[in-house]
Amino acid sequence: MRLAILFPGQGSQSVGMLSGFAGNDAVARVMARSSEALGEDLEKLISEGPAEKLGLTVNTQPVMLACSVAFYEAAREAGIPEPAVMAGHSLGEYSALTAAGAFRLEDAVPLVRFRAQAMQEAVPVGLGGMAAIIGLADDAVEAVCREASEAGVVEPVNFNSPGQVVIAGVKAAVERACELARAAGAKRALPLAVSAPFHSSLLAPARDRLAARLAEVAIAEPRVPVIANVDAAQHGSADSIRDALARQACSPVQWVKTMHEMEKLGVTHMIECGPGKVLTGLARRCVPSIPCYPVHSAETLEAALQSLSAAG
Repeated sequence: MRLAILFPGQGSQSVGMLSGFAGNDAVARVMARSSEALGEDLEKLISEGPAEKLGLTVNTQPVMLACSVAFYEAAREAGIPEPAVMAGHSLGEYSALTAAGAFRLEDAVPLVRFRAQAMQEAVPVGLGGMAAIIGLADDAVEAVCREASEAGVVEPVNFNSPGQVVIAGVKAAVERACELARAAGAKRALPLAVSAPFHSSLLAPARDRLAARLAEVAIAEPRVPVIANVDAAQHGSADSIRDALARQACSPVQWVKTMHEMEKLGVTHMIECGPGKVLTGLARRCVPSIPCYPVHSAETLEAALQSLSAAG
């Protein structure tokens, strides 16, 4: 068996998302350390919300990292096999690097809050937008963006699965691209409720601020290889990891290529550690021959362990 661990990004958060692991010591330890590192009670924010506060980028990013790493630690203590490789979607790449030992948890939690602030401040609120284009090939989405760019910057930024691409850029250009996508035969073109055009070239200022901050953070060689979003490649040295993470802020998330790279590496099973099961669904569409099990509660963890045990 060759196991991969996946970590989700923003959008999977929800009030009460720790309840499935109530009483789990590993989860409690990670959340306590994360809260101390940030100087605020993350468990209270998660359990009480409100959803609007939890959904603020500056809160979502540290909370998602803490929860994802906590769920992975719970899975480790429960006896999941040693993974062969890890990856995370957008913010989830930081979770993967933390779980793999490249970052100390106490450094990673404030780092992703800084990342959230840098990304949010790169483009004034209301100027940028994002949308999901469903049912068009990648090259067709790219062509739509080129045509719509007369209205401003608009680019593909998340290649999530075959037929699912997220675009981002100036709000008017994103709206125009959605119109063109529908005319080109897209099944859906859905504006997303986000506060910035994440992963677009408009976030170059965030890349530069992140690069400066990452230079101050200690990074060790990961114990488990981590596939980066920007190029679907493994980065082992501290400088290479810093470069990949800085570029990630204003570069597309190459998730389809990441899934295919795992296939090439001989991965036979996947576990998604974190709230929700978005990546489980994407894995089913990208690499349908590789089963993926979501782990976001004691029950789902037990089900994943049973499935892995049965697979040998």
